[in-house]
Amino acid sequence: MRYGLLTYEENKRFFNVGDNIQSLAAKQFLPRVDAYINREKLADYEGEETKVIMNGWFTHNIHNWVPNDNINPLFVSFHINNTAAPYMLSEKGIAYLKKHEPIGCRDQFSADTLKAKGIDAYFTGCLTLTLDTYKVDDSERGNDIYIVDPLYSYPTKDKTFYDIRRFLRSVQSGNIFKLGKRAKHLSNFIDADLLKNAKYEIQEPPAGKYNDAEKFAMAEELLHKYAKAKLVITSRIHCALPCLAMGTPVIFVNGFDSFVDSCRFDGILELFNRIDVDANTGAFTSNFGLDGKITKDTMVKNFGKHHALAEPLKEKCRKFISENTTQPAL
Repeated sequence: MRYGLLTYEENKRFFNVGDNIQSLAAKQFLPRVDAYINREKLADYEGEETKVIMNGWFTHNIHNWVPNDNINPLFVSFHINNTAAPYMLSEKGIAYLKKHEPIGCRDQFSADTLKAKGIDAYFTGCLTLTLDTYKVDDSERGNDIYIVDPLYSYPTKDKTFYDIRRFLRSVQSGNIFKLGKRAKHLSNFIDADLLKNAKYEIQEPPAGKYNDAEKFAMAEELLHKYAKAKLVITSRIHCALPCLAMGTPVIFVNGFDSFVDSCRFDGILELFNRIDVDANTGAFTSNFGLDGKITKDTMVKNFGKHHALAEPLKEKCRKFISENTTQPAL
């Protein structure tokens, strides 16, 4: 049997390292990787029958769905975006998913969307919750506090001045006048000293600079950093979820105000220590009893709720890989 791993296309400006982190979660269950298969070109696959764990966000290329029959899929931690669902859930798309049901979904929104079309679907949570293989002994944990893409959906200079079209759109929408909003809102609940001295990481590096091997190496490096962190503060679920798996204290900053974003979190947000921010006013609440602002001395303990999702995911993936794998390795 052959085994495949998902890779991803860049957009014009950046790529999302979180996608590669999701593939690393799948990779740990594979005996080897025989093929790298682009998520946006699944219908074009021409290789031999290949097992692929189909986790993650689907899909940008809505006209390239459904996958080729030589892809033998396990659907776990599957997210069908609300903008793609009307196209993916055509008569052909529904028939394909029913052929491979039950479909394990990363979020409750995806499960409900599939159920509404008569597809057997259930909530699994995200496969990155199984990344405890990157966990280190507490003696290796340092004092580094990482702030990773906080409130990244807010207007930024990079997004506003990317090109003339985006600039004019920002002027028309009024976003150009909100460039200071992110820093202002973060300062409402993060101490100035910590904002100045924390270590910052981004999970959307610029496009056109890295090959797939380098992207996976970048994802590995981030996981190793987060594994040793004292605390991580982030708005990236594929930073926060691996932190839960690795036992790293994490605070998720939720300032999303669009359904495209929020539908991804249905059933996931309950796992985190969380700051919920009103994107208009900057008012915030916490679900972990934050007294004052987050400082370098703030101590939080993860809830541990993720274990109930992670263990069944591991079992499901191991069973899928072990079934009908009697052929010798290539």
